[in-house]
Amino acid sequence: MFHDVEQNTEEWYQLRAGKPTSSSISKIMANFGKAFGEPAKKYAAEIAVSQITGLRPESNFTNDHMQRGHDEEPLARMDYENQYFCEVTNGGFFDLGYIGCSPDGLVGTDGVIEIKSAIPSIHFARVNKQSFDAGYKWQLAANLKLTGREWIDFISYCAAFPEGKKLYVYRCEKVDFKTEFEMIDERLAEFLKLIEETKEIILTKHYSIINRESLQ
Repeated sequence: MFHDVEQNTEEWYQLRAGKPTSSSISKIMANFGKAFGEPAKKYAAEIAVSQITGLRPESNFTNDHMQRGHDEEPLARMDYENQYFCEVTNGGFFDLGYIGCSPDGLVGTDGVIEIKSAIPSIHFARVNKQSFDAGYKWQLAANLKLTGREWIDFISYCAAFPEGKKLYVYRCEKVDFKTEFEMIDERLAEFLKLIEETKEIILTKHYSIINRESLQ
Protein backbone atom coordinates (compact mmCIF):
# COMPACT_ATOMS: atom_id res chain seq x y z
CA MET A 1 0.00 0.00 0.00
CA PHE A 2 1.32 3.44 -0.92
CA HIS A 3 1.01 6.28 1.61
CA ASP A 4 1.52 9.76 0.19
CA VAL A 5 3.24 11.18 3.27
CA GLU A 6 6.24 13.46 3.64
CA GLN A 7 9.46 11.96 4.95
CA ASN A 8 10.52 12.72 8.53
CA THR A 9 7.00 13.63 9.65
CA GLU A 10 5.37 11.94 12.64
CA GLU A 11 2.98 10.04 10.36
CA TRP A 12 5.93 8.78 8.31
CA TYR A 13 7.76 7.59 11.42
CA GLN A 14 4.68 5.78 12.68
CA LEU A 15 4.21 3.96 9.36
CA ARG A 16 7.81 2.74 9.54
CA ALA A 17 7.62 1.68 13.18
CA GLY A 18 8.03 -2.03 13.84
CA LYS A 19 9.13 -3.09 10.38
CA PRO A 20 12.43 -3.31 8.48
CA THR A 21 12.93 -0.80 5.69
CA SER A 22 15.02 -0.71 2.53
CA SER A 23 17.29 2.00 3.93
CA SER A 24 18.70 -0.53 6.42
CA ILE A 25 18.38 -3.71 4.38
CA SER A 26 22.15 -3.89 3.82
CA LYS A 27 22.43 -4.89 7.49
CA ILE A 28 20.11 -7.82 6.80
CA MET A 29 21.77 -8.88 3.55
CA ALA A 30 25.32 -8.79 4.95
CA ASN A 31 26.93 -12.25 5.22
CA PHE A 32 24.22 -13.74 3.02
CA GLY A 33 24.18 -17.52 3.44
CA LYS A 34 25.73 -17.27 6.90
CA ALA A 35 24.57 -16.31 10.37
CA PHE A 36 23.43 -12.74 10.94
CA GLY A 37 26.10 -10.33 12.12
CA GLU A 38 25.87 -7.90 15.03
CA PRO A 39 24.39 -5.01 12.96
CA ALA A 40 21.47 -7.25 11.89
CA LYS A 41 20.95 -8.52 15.45
CA LYS A 42 20.88 -4.98 16.83
CA TYR A 43 18.45 -3.97 14.09
CA ALA A 44 16.22 -6.95 14.94
CA ALA A 45 16.21 -5.86 18.60
CA GLU A 46 15.14 -2.32 17.66
CA ILE A 47 12.29 -3.64 15.54
CA ALA A 48 11.26 -6.19 18.17
CA VAL A 49 10.96 -3.51 20.86
CA SER A 50 9.00 -1.28 18.50
CA GLN A 51 6.58 -4.12 17.68
CA ILE A 52 6.03 -4.90 21.36
CA THR A 53 5.53 -1.31 22.51
CA GLY A 54 3.90 0.08 19.39
CA LEU A 55 6.29 3.01 19.58
CA ARG A 56 8.89 4.07 17.06
CA PRO A 57 12.56 4.08 18.09
CA GLU A 58 13.74 7.49 19.19
CA SER A 59 16.81 8.84 17.41
CA ASN A 60 18.07 12.39 17.22
CA PHE A 61 21.39 11.36 15.70
CA THR A 62 22.64 13.49 12.86
CA ASN A 63 25.98 14.50 11.41
CA ASP A 64 27.35 16.86 8.79
CA HIS A 65 26.91 14.34 5.97
CA MET A 66 23.26 13.69 6.91
CA GLN A 67 22.52 17.41 7.19
CA ARG A 68 24.13 18.07 3.81
CA GLY A 69 21.93 15.37 2.34
CA HIS A 70 18.79 17.01 3.70
CA ASP A 71 19.87 20.44 2.46
CA GLU A 72 20.96 19.37 -1.03
CA GLU A 73 18.26 16.81 -1.87
CA PRO A 74 15.82 19.47 -3.20
CA LEU A 75 18.60 20.92 -5.38
CA ALA A 76 19.43 17.50 -6.78
CA ARG A 77 15.77 16.80 -7.50
CA MET A 78 15.35 20.13 -9.30
CA ASP A 79 18.48 19.57 -11.43
CA TYR A 80 17.27 16.07 -12.29
CA GLU A 81 13.85 17.35 -13.36
CA ASN A 82 15.40 20.07 -15.51
CA GLN A 83 17.91 17.75 -17.12
CA TYR A 84 15.48 14.95 -17.92
CA PHE A 85 12.35 17.07 -18.52
CA CYS A 86 10.28 15.16 -15.98
CA GLU A 87 8.38 15.72 -12.77
CA VAL A 88 9.42 13.96 -9.58
CA THR A 89 6.54 13.33 -7.20
CA ASN A 90 6.62 12.46 -3.50
CA GLY A 91 8.16 9.06 -2.72
CA GLY A 92 5.93 8.61 0.31
CA PHE A 93 6.00 5.24 2.04
CA PHE A 94 5.36 1.85 0.47
CA ASP A 95 4.00 -0.43 3.19
CA LEU A 96 3.93 -4.18 2.57
CA GLY A 97 3.06 -4.91 6.18
CA TYR A 98 6.22 -6.82 7.04
CA ILE A 99 8.63 -4.39 5.33
CA GLY A 100 8.52 -0.94 3.74
CA CYS A 101 10.49 1.65 1.81
CA SER A 102 10.64 5.41 1.32
CA PRO A 103 12.16 6.28 -2.05
CA ASP A 104 13.30 9.85 -2.59
CA GLY A 105 10.81 10.33 -5.40
CA LEU A 106 8.65 8.76 -8.10
CA VAL A 107 8.85 9.45 -11.83
CA GLY A 108 5.77 8.74 -13.91
CA THR A 109 4.34 5.24 -13.42
CA ASP A 110 7.57 3.30 -13.95
CA GLY A 111 10.43 5.16 -12.26
CA VAL A 112 11.82 5.79 -8.80
CA ILE A 113 14.86 7.78 -7.67
CA GLU A 114 17.37 7.54 -4.84
CA ILE A 115 19.44 10.67 -4.16
CA LYS A 116 22.84 10.60 -2.47
CA SER A 117 24.57 13.89 -1.69
CA ALA A 118 28.34 13.57 -1.91
CA ILE A 119 31.60 15.31 -1.15
CA PRO A 120 33.80 15.90 -4.23
CA SER A 121 36.00 12.80 -3.81
CA ILE A 122 33.02 10.44 -3.57
CA HIS A 123 31.17 12.10 -6.45
CA PHE A 124 34.32 11.88 -8.57
CA ALA A 125 34.70 8.18 -7.76
CA ARG A 126 31.14 7.48 -8.92
CA VAL A 127 31.59 9.43 -12.14
CA ASN A 128 34.96 7.83 -12.81
CA LYS A 129 33.63 4.32 -12.14
CA GLN A 130 30.41 5.02 -14.05
CA SER A 131 28.36 3.16 -11.48
CA PHE A 132 26.86 3.39 -8.00
CA ASP A 133 28.55 2.47 -4.71
CA ALA A 134 28.40 -1.26 -3.99
CA GLY A 135 27.12 -0.44 -0.50
CA TYR A 136 23.85 0.84 -1.95
CA LYS A 137 23.08 -2.21 -4.10
CA TRP A 138 20.62 -3.77 -1.67
CA GLN A 139 18.77 -0.52 -1.01
CA LEU A 140 18.34 0.05 -4.73
CA ALA A 141 17.20 -3.54 -5.28
CA ALA A 142 14.75 -3.38 -2.37
CA ASN A 143 13.28 -0.07 -3.54
CA LEU A 144 12.66 -1.58 -6.97
CA LYS A 145 11.17 -4.75 -5.53
CA LEU A 146 8.92 -3.07 -2.96
CA THR A 147 7.64 -0.28 -5.21
CA GLY A 148 7.07 -2.60 -8.18
CA ARG A 149 8.61 0.01 -10.48
CA GLU A 150 10.55 -0.83 -13.65
CA TRP A 151 13.68 1.24 -13.03
CA ILE A 152 15.47 3.26 -10.39
CA ASP A 153 17.86 6.15 -10.97
CA PHE A 154 20.76 6.39 -8.54
CA ILE A 155 21.48 10.11 -8.31
CA SER A 156 24.78 11.44 -7.00
CA TYR A 157 24.83 15.18 -6.34
CA CYS A 158 27.81 17.34 -5.40
CA ALA A 159 27.22 21.07 -5.00
CA ALA A 160 30.97 21.75 -5.09
CA PHE A 161 31.39 20.38 -8.62
CA PRO A 162 31.39 22.70 -11.66
CA GLU A 163 28.11 23.79 -13.20
CA GLY A 164 26.68 21.09 -15.42
CA LYS A 165 28.69 18.42 -13.56
CA LYS A 166 26.98 18.44 -10.19
CA LEU A 167 24.58 15.64 -11.12
CA TYR A 168 25.51 12.05 -11.97
CA VAL A 169 22.75 9.54 -12.77
CA TYR A 170 23.01 5.77 -13.11
CA ARG A 171 19.88 3.84 -14.07
CA CYS A 172 19.19 0.32 -12.79
CA GLU A 173 16.56 -1.80 -14.51
CA LYS A 174 14.25 -4.16 -12.65
CA VAL A 175 15.03 -7.02 -15.04
CA ASP A 176 18.68 -6.94 -13.92
CA PHE A 177 17.85 -7.60 -10.25
CA LYS A 178 15.99 -10.92 -10.45
CA THR A 179 18.70 -12.77 -8.50
CA GLU A 180 18.85 -10.04 -5.86
CA PHE A 181 15.06 -10.16 -5.45
CA GLU A 182 15.23 -13.89 -4.72
CA MET A 183 18.05 -13.36 -2.26
CA ILE A 184 16.07 -10.64 -0.46
CA ASP A 185 13.06 -12.95 -0.12
CA GLU A 186 15.21 -15.72 1.36
CA ARG A 187 17.15 -13.53 3.76
CA LEU A 188 14.13 -11.49 4.83
CA ALA A 189 12.24 -14.66 5.83
CA GLU A 190 15.18 -15.56 8.07
CA PHE A 191 15.30 -12.05 9.50
CA LEU A 192 11.60 -12.03 10.36
CA LYS A 193 12.19 -15.24 12.32
CA LEU A 194 15.07 -13.51 14.12
CA ILE A 195 12.72 -10.68 15.10
CA GLU A 196 10.24 -13.19 16.57
CA GLU A 197 13.00 -14.98 18.47
CA THR A 198 14.22 -11.63 19.80
CA LYS A 199 10.71 -10.70 20.94
CA GLU A 200 10.45 -14.02 22.78
CA ILE A 201 13.69 -13.32 24.63
CA ILE A 202 12.56 -9.80 25.54
CA LEU A 203 9.25 -11.05 26.93
CA THR A 204 10.41 -14.19 28.77
CA LYS A 205 13.96 -13.64 30.02
CA HIS A 206 14.54 -12.89 33.72
CA TYR A 207 15.21 -9.24 34.43
CA SER A 208 16.83 -9.72 37.83
CA ILE A 209 19.71 -11.86 39.01
CA ILE A 210 19.35 -10.63 42.60
CA ASN A 211 17.75 -12.88 45.21
CA ARG A 212 15.02 -10.71 46.73
CA GLU A 213 15.38 -12.45 50.08
CA SER A 214 18.96 -11.27 50.29
CA LEU A 215 17.73 -7.67 50.24
CA GLN A 216 15.53 -8.11 53.31
